[in-house]
Amino acid sequence: MTKILTFGVFDYFHIGHLRLFKQCKEYADFLIVAVQNGEYILKYKPEAKILYTTEQRVEILSALKIVDEVVVYDTVSPETLKTIDFDILALGEDHIGERFTVVENWCVENGKKIVRLKRTQGISSSQIKKELN
Repeated sequence: MTKILTFGVFDYFHIGHLRLFKQCKEYADFLIVAVQNGEYILKYKPEAKILYTTEQRVEILSALKIVDEVVVYDTVSPETLKTIDFDILALGEDHIGERFTVVENWCVENGKKIVRLKRTQGISSSQIKKELN
């Protein structure tokens, strides 16, 4: 069985998230979704507006038949990746920068495949938040 892992906050769940999960299932038959811990987010971004608690986001994602496992993480890092059993890391095309380079290097060094997935145009959690305000 091949396991794929994707990361995100997944607050304001929308069609782009669902399409991300569908893309993941094209590469593997077991989808692990890592949900960022709300307490960690607020520690570094106290102004962040989080609609659902970590536990509620886990419950929502766990209820989706496309999702096989949900885990909670603080930050995307090699330390976090070491704690999760996966074969492929799915990153969005916008996941760029030093933090993601470190993660990609760790994956290569540890025999993990990396796939870059397309965003759904015209929708994002930031856009939803803006429209609701």
